[in-house]
Amino acid sequence: MSEHPADRPAEPDPFDEIVDAETDRDPDLAVIEAGSRTLRAQSGAPSQDAVPARPADPETDRALRTVETELAGRWGETKLEPSVTRIAALMDVLGEPQRAYPSIHITGTNGKTSTARMIEALLSAFELRTGRYTSPHVQSITERISLDGAPVDPERFISTYEDVKPYVEMVDASQEYRLSFFEVLTGMAYAAFADAPVDVAVVEVGMGGAWDATNVIDGSVAVITPIALDHTDRLGSTTGEIAAEKAGVIKQDATVILAQQPVDAAQVILKKAVEVDATVAREGMEFGVVSREIAVGGQLLTLRGLGGEYGEIFLPLYGAHQAHNAAVALAAVEAFFGIGADHARTLDADTVRKAFAAVSSPGRLEVVRRSPTVVLDAAHNPAGALAAAEAVTEAFGFSRLIGVVGASGDKDVRGLLEAFEPVFAEVVVTQNSTPRAMDADALAAVAVEVFGDERVVVEPRLDEAIEAAITLAEEEAEYAGAGVLVTGSVITVGEARLLLGRG
Repeated sequence: MSEHPADRPAEPDPFDEIVDAETDRDPDLAVIEAGSRTLRAQSGAPSQDAVPARPADPETDRALRTVETELAGRWGETKLEPSVTRIAALMDVLGEPQRAYPSIHITGTNGKTSTARMIEALLSAFELRTGRYTSPHVQSITERISLDGAPVDPERFISTYEDVKPYVEMVDASQEYRLSFFEVLTGMAYAAFADAPVDVAVVEVGMGGAWDATNVIDGSVAVITPIALDHTDRLGSTTGEIAAEKAGVIKQDATVILAQQPVDAAQVILKKAVEVDATVAREGMEFGVVSREIAVGGQLLTLRGLGGEYGEIFLPLYGAHQAHNAAVALAAVEAFFGIGADHARTLDADTVRKAFAAVSSPGRLEVVRRSPTVVLDAAHNPAGALAAAEAVTEAFGFSRLIGVVGASGDKDVRGLLEAFEPVFAEVVVTQNSTPRAMDADALAAVAVEVFGDERVVVEPRLDEAIEAAITLAEEEAEYAGAGVLVTGSVITVGEARLLLGRG
């Protein structure tokens, strides 16, 4: 007698299996696997470079340098007075431009810029005019403010600065402290978006959340990427303390798209959401990565969104962390369109596929040279370095990998180096040209403790460090699959990119 269908055991739901895996594993490992660093992805045609060169016109270049000099004369991004008093005053005299459009606000420790670019690509694919504000920049300050998926041109950047400058000076005169570099740029971005005008702004916090200069917007969607230890001197010494600052972007009645988090961070964020009647969608529960497999030039994904499943998504970026960033971005855009709350439907799958296939990543696991292969990645904290190490191993399978590391002095450089130690045969320590750079000899002292003296080479000049690493990769004929990874800082990667002819 045949078995009645109702008596048969149910087929396991792949997403239920993922939920179990996400909720059972160690939360610290979840942070590493779920998400990652400040990776950058750019919407638009894959052939486009999201990193603009210096202006070709000498007069425009001089004008841009004048603006850069004036901005550099203000408090830098590492010097902060934690309040939104000054930026709120600037918004007031500018006529509250940040309220002229809806916003998606993104915070977290790693993956913010990558997620912002993916969100931007998706929104653009659905024919919305976008403005995107991200930081820091790889090579050009104009990268920070994008319209329609591309950095504003130098002329527009200059004119926006000139437009807001009188109001900036007015606020400077009325406040205890002048507006900082980041505050002025934030004001410029919000003004440029209103002037465009954009249909939606995608805004990445600079640091933290509650008192970050960007936090004068009312983001209807708040995205929180994986939280790890970074900027501990300003944000807190535990992920729970850091989460308390970052949860400050959650506004009344907003939708929160929550990437996988350490338990203490998730508890803090969920408590804040309850306080302001926000709706929370959690990675591994309401959305997530159903499957991923390596493909030529990237990976093939099946994602579970708030409205349903999306298959056969090609993402031209490497690493599990990027798949998780893609899931978060998709859920954020669904939430923006009301899917999962007001509408039980999916976005058009072909449009979603087209958007993700167009994403690119300057300075993030970016191949800039062959024979030997030289890869750039801007991992700058331990969680990001662990994700980068895993991704470069999975995607490239180098028989011998030489690291070039130039880090900032205020970072956990030991944790960064320890993350890369299993995958680097040798490491060349160096420094970039900024005052924040850790001295190469000081970095070498830490590297020797982690790698041992015989695996560490010191080359203070970045160009000589890259050349030394290439020589080490080439030195033995048997290592035909050798490669070089330049990492440690966005600034180091930006300078390496210029040196290797990609600027």
